[in-house]
Amino acid sequence: MPSQKITLSVIKADVGSYTGHNRVHPALLEKAGESLEAAKTKKHIVDYYVGRCGDDIDLIMTHRHGVDSEAIHRLAWDTFMACTTVAKRLHLYGAGQDLLADAFAGNVKGMGPGVAEMEFVERPSEPIVVFMADKCSPGAWNFPLYRMFADPFTSAGLVIDPKMHEGFQFSVLDAKKDAIIVLKCPEELYDLLIFLGASNQFMITDVRRRADGEIAAAASTQKLSLIAGKYVGKDDPVMAVRCQAGLPAVGEVMEAFTFPHLVDGWMRGSHCGPLMPCAFDEANPTRFDGPPRVVAAGFQLADGQLVGPVDLFDDPSFDETRRKANEVAEYMRRHGPFQPHRLPLEEMEYTTLPQVMGRLKDRFKAGKR
Repeated sequence: MPSQKITLSVIKADVGSYTGHNRVHPALLEKAGESLEAAKTKKHIVDYYVGRCGDDIDLIMTHRHGVDSEAIHRLAWDTFMACTTVAKRLHLYGAGQDLLADAFAGNVKGMGPGVAEMEFVERPSEPIVVFMADKCSPGAWNFPLYRMFADPFTSAGLVIDPKMHEGFQFSVLDAKKDAIIVLKCPEELYDLLIFLGASNQFMITDVRRRADGEIAAAASTQKLSLIAGKYVGKDDPVMAVRCQAGLPAVGEVMEAFTFPHLVDGWMRGSHCGPLMPCAFDEANPTRFDGPPRVVAAGFQLADGQLVGPVDLFDDPSFDETRRKANEVAEYMRRHGPFQPHRLPLEEMEYTTLPQVMGRLKDRFKAGKR
């Protein structure tokens, strides 16, 4: 008889930050922990961990309710609402800014919070890495997920592990059309790159092993600007990746972040900068509200219990990556308001820039080229 399935839900939101946009006030993390501890005591969830990256609260939960559970999503919503109350009491900036609805409506997707979930049968050894990012959009995961699951220069298992050798399939969301395409690698690798390279519109939702359809990774794809119709904050995505035993090794997964690739986000959600992998206590982006950060929390599952986390970027082998990220950040900042540091105008339409440009529209006159 097969083992009972476990669900891992990672749900995040920015509900208020203090002294800028660089960290979550401890009182909010404490309130989130109280809420999830109460749910665990009542056996609504199996286990939990409250993480954060920059000014985002990340709720990591295991449970038996499956993906898209109304009960779990309501728990996350109520937790964020309770944290918002604390944020308002402390006069924190942007209190409740990621909560785009007045009341819970059955699922937090489309209501502001970012969600990454997966359901699976726990293996005898189940290592999972949860990635949490700040000051970037969900397309930030395209590059590392491609490297983990399609690039043999990163994941040697694609060549030498018979369980991985058949490759993986990628579900890719067109965020503007709300449509998904599934592409199988390696034979559709070039087709996959058509979309992944346009990370502002196309983003990976999940990755599965082709040999048996086993879920390997899940990522949040919620874009706040498309939901709200205006800029209300960066999306700051989360992602969960299962490792080992027919999936990329933990070291292969981490290798995917050794290049600080450029991502949309940073100051006012309007600038492009390098994604810097850092330890938990260094996820405090203050330079121009950046550069963008990512942390990695490693867990072992033990009958649904979250054993950990291990701070996986707390490793001197990433010092060169961080140095390169600072170098690239300096280079991009020297562009000031010019592209490619500032995002293209079509990506700025959801920011406050159109309000400024609107004052000038009547001053354009027809003229000769």
